[in-house]
Amino acid sequence: MIDPDVISRSNENALEHLKADYDALGEHLSRRRIDIEAIKAKVYDFGVAIPSWGVGTGGTRFARFPGGGEPRDIFDKMDDCGVIHQLTRGTPTVSLHIPWDRAPAGDLLSKAEEVGLGFDAMNSNTFQDQPDQNLSYKFGSLSHSDAATRAQAVEHNLSCIELGQSIGSKALTIWVGDGSNFPGQTNFAKQFERYLNSAKEIYAGLPADWRLLTEHKMYEPAFYSTVVQDWGSNYLIATELGEQAACLVDLGHHAPNVNIEMIVSRLIQFGKLGGFHFNDSKYGDDDLDSGSIDPYRLFLVFNELVDSENVEGFHPMHMLDQSHNVTDPIESLMSSATEVLRSYAQANLVDRNALSQAQDANDALTATNILKTAFRTDVEPILAMARLDQGGAIHPIAAYREAGYRQKVASERPEVSGAGGGIV
Repeated sequence: MIDPDVISRSNENALEHLKADYDALGEHLSRRRIDIEAIKAKVYDFGVAIPSWGVGTGGTRFARFPGGGEPRDIFDKMDDCGVIHQLTRGTPTVSLHIPWDRAPAGDLLSKAEEVGLGFDAMNSNTFQDQPDQNLSYKFGSLSHSDAATRAQAVEHNLSCIELGQSIGSKALTIWVGDGSNFPGQTNFAKQFERYLNSAKEIYAGLPADWRLLTEHKMYEPAFYSTVVQDWGSNYLIATELGEQAACLVDLGHHAPNVNIEMIVSRLIQFGKLGGFHFNDSKYGDDDLDSGSIDPYRLFLVFNELVDSENVEGFHPMHMLDQSHNVTDPIESLMSSATEVLRSYAQANLVDRNALSQAQDANDALTATNILKTAFRTDVEPILAMARLDQGGAIHPIAAYREAGYRQKVASERPEVSGAGGGIV
């Protein structure tokens, strides 16, 4: 963890300017009849989960170039995730990926208490083969033509639920790479039916207070067809399974130019939006840092979320899901968490009464300018003050670098080979 004295010194140097900026923004917002303290309180209460796998260096299909101090196991990962929350105060939970992160529940709980974290959704892995695995997922998992392979994948998901129950998780996220690379390779309907039957077995093992989140993706590793390829198929799955099932939306899992915010609205409207994986993209599933390419789209997604906050039973889960190839993963995750909080704060600045009136009057220009007014507002003083009030850093990345955490763990953790390719 970061020495609190380092954070205090960093904050002391920035505090005078922050107070001035916060007061100036508060005065500006008051002219728009917005209470800056109310917005800050909302930021206090909002959190986004850190993916355990995100603190390691990612890669491409061609190569991976690991950085110094790569985490060796889930406990190193939780140390890194704890640092992110210590500095940003906006990432109170970590999402585990099994079997990568499998460990005794008692050890996981002890480590979580040590680093000040809770546990978010569990993530199963049936998109790659493990060393001790009997049957291969090369041609699919939950939708495989072989019943024994499907049973193996179902059992793995049920074991994720069992571990999750022991550590306080309340959801299971399923993403599969099942699909095909050649026309005629598989029967679309039979393959989807096999997936549904497998998912129903997993759903039957859910505790009463859990949710099952299914994730769609257009392509990769299957490039001709994917079993759960879009939000329509995902909605069908969630509807077929039952009330505890919902759709997970990854911002990178869509075709270019798709209106993701409208998909969000549709799923909210029909009670099937369960959560998000936040990232950004330029061409496809790039898994870039949140807000790094299209921050306006991230804001528009949050505009829909904030607009629906009063919908009964609507409590979506929020998590980052990124691959960091050329940056320090901790720095990227801190930056991304800040961008998610920024979009949330900006969406809370939208004058919803004025927007509704403009929409009813078909006044397109006024309506879009209402959104732009909120998006163009620099809410950084709100975010920084919220971090400060909770013991975090006004400038998290600067404090992190000053503390020398990366250099410290690089001296303690063995170097990792960069041989081979792969996203993670």
